[in-house]
Amino acid sequence: MSFLVSSAKMDITPPPGMNPFMAGYGSLTGPRRVADDTPHARPLYARCVVIWQERHPFAIVSLDILGIPRALHLALRARLVPLAAWQSSDIVLVASHTHNGPVIGRTLDPVITYGMGPGELALVDVYTAWLQDRIVAVVTRALASRRLKVQLEYGVTAAGFAYNRAGLGTVETDVPVLVARRLNGDLRAVLFSYGCHPVSAGGQELWDGDWPAAACAVIEDETSAFALFIPGPAGDQDPAGVRSWALRDEHGQAAGHAVIDAADSGRILSGPISSDFREVTLPLDIDESPANLAAVRATFEVRMLNPAGLPAWYARHGAAMVDRIDNGTYATSVQNPSQVWRIGGDPGVQLAFVGGELVSGYGAYFRLRFGGAEELMIGGYANETNSYIPADNFLLPLAPAWGSYEGGWDADAPGIAGGSMTIYPQIAHFLAGAGGVESAVIDALTEQLS
Repeated sequence: MSFLVSSAKMDITPPPGMNPFMAGYGSLTGPRRVADDTPHARPLYARCVVIWQERHPFAIVSLDILGIPRALHLALRARLVPLAAWQSSDIVLVASHTHNGPVIGRTLDPVITYGMGPGELALVDVYTAWLQDRIVAVVTRALASRRLKVQLEYGVTAAGFAYNRAGLGTVETDVPVLVARRLNGDLRAVLFSYGCHPVSAGGQELWDGDWPAAACAVIEDETSAFALFIPGPAGDQDPAGVRSWALRDEHGQAAGHAVIDAADSGRILSGPISSDFREVTLPLDIDESPANLAAVRATFEVRMLNPAGLPAWYARHGAAMVDRIDNGTYATSVQNPSQVWRIGGDPGVQLAFVGGELVSGYGAYFRLRFGGAEELMIGGYANETNSYIPADNFLLPLAPAWGSYEGGWDADAPGIAGGSMTIYPQIAHFLAGAGGVESAVIDALTEQLS
């Protein structure tokens, strides 16, 4: 089986005046704005690598943004599938999850999270449409770019700057590396993954792709290869250290050099490549009986007054949920993409791409079942980021009584949405136990990987 690779990169930094609003951190007073240019600022990129199996393309697109809204994902698939003789499952979209990128669409509801008004939302919508066109353009360019014959290789190295911010025992250390090597031995493309929130820089007022972008720059500067980052299961993984530009650079250097060192030690993958894509329904824990909805509505009315002094978006979320209950427009589930690529070899490797902010326990679980990191690359933030994807140990009765941001609930009102579910936003946290979020994720991905 022969492989070829083509690639393209395109700047997606918001042009001046189009959309100055930054995503990633909630605001008490309104959205944060971008500062003037400085030497620390880095462009935001859309990167695309196309792996050609004979004449059949498989594309991975990595975006320096917080997350991909569902509406943008669906619109992109409708435009990307007609570009080549491929299936929808042959196209992967991932967001790096940088917290210093632009507000896009309604990933985190801008009205709730940032207190945006109609004029500000209009600027966000203009940028979102512009971004969609840029993503289609970068894939089109990659498909049309020069194809170079390569050998695919896969290996695993390690990084050690992530820790489990929820205090659990799973900590991400694996750094899978997929290499496309030219027949003369030169590196053509390097795809790598690691499970750690890209927040090493902290909340800045400059566009920045954080440590993944810094790592890509290191790889490209030192090898001349095309670099592309695929996020791992980072939902509960934060970088250690005091957040700053210096820490971003330190972590980018560490990850980039670890990948470079591992690039020459992978095993050859012979192919073929196959793909599978499906959507998984993740149920919310909501009792729709009239009595319970009345009680939930009353609790959200209290939240609107914010007697506990919670961040301002809790009050805005409460008002939005009261409106949804009154209008019958609340959701009872979240649709989440689940995608797998299988690349044959002895052994081969499977690449699992899950939507949302996948917590690290899923990575540990699936690696244990499917050959470890040597045979499985797994991560989140793929195709859509509509919520955190917690496991049962983030939800009652297994979670601590003080609540869980990743689990989407708070101790003051555990029966309604809290934590991360106030900004994504939903009426409730996910259902735990039989038929709940964990079993839905595991059942779907197990079927795809088996």
